[in-house]
Amino acid sequence: MGVLVPVEGLDGAGKRTLTEAVVTALRARGLRVATLAFPRYGVSVHADLAAEALRGGHGDVAASVNGMALLFALDRYDARDHLSKLLADNDIVLLDRYVASNAAYSAARLEQDAHGEIVSWVGELEYERFGLPVPDVQILLDVPVDVAEERARLRGAADTARALDAYEKDGGLQRRTGNVYRELAETNWRGPWWIYRSTTDKAASSAEKQMGGDDPATLAARLAELVAG
Repeated sequence: MGVLVPVEGLDGAGKRTLTEAVVTALRARGLRVATLAFPRYGVSVHADLAAEALRGGHGDVAASVNGMALLFALDRYDARDHLSKLLADNDIVLLDRYVASNAAYSAARLEQDAHGEIVSWVGELEYERFGLPVPDVQILLDVPVDVAEERARLRGAADTARALDAYEKDGGLQRRTGNVYRELAETNWRGPWWIYRSTTDKAASSAEKQMGGDDPATLAARLAELVAG
């Protein structure tokens, strides 16, 4: 059975770029690696309904924090068997977002912290009722909010299919979400967390770099050790 590792972070944090670099490094070590990104836009009706709601569709659906969280959770529930197969067939499975993303954004929308009711509800719904596999380690890609916002803006401007949604446009929400993510990591919510801060991010302050930056090769080496047990 493979090791399950979600990569979490704000919209525009660079999760896809980091994941691609780590996958390359892990495969160079001879490991079997698979990836999966949530929400599964274009694949899952639940994910597509959520995306449409965040762009103004489906009446007042987006106004319901629990309703939106449920749509994202149902997307993962529908992928449960596929995820189990990926874990059975590979040494490691890297996810671009997972359950913690639902918990962090939902808490931020309600202005709750990591100890709030909605975080507990999301965890119980997805891990216990839906029976999703629990991660072996969760990686928080921690970047300054203004850096993530600028990356998301540029990405949306360059690709109309990835135009900013209501969550991405809300700077206050992004800042609150970043705070909840850090609390989840610091309290090891639903298992161990690693906080990753890139030493190559020119926008990162010297203080942030001193907090312990990494590069993809170093992170891949740590994950390979995890796989080896």
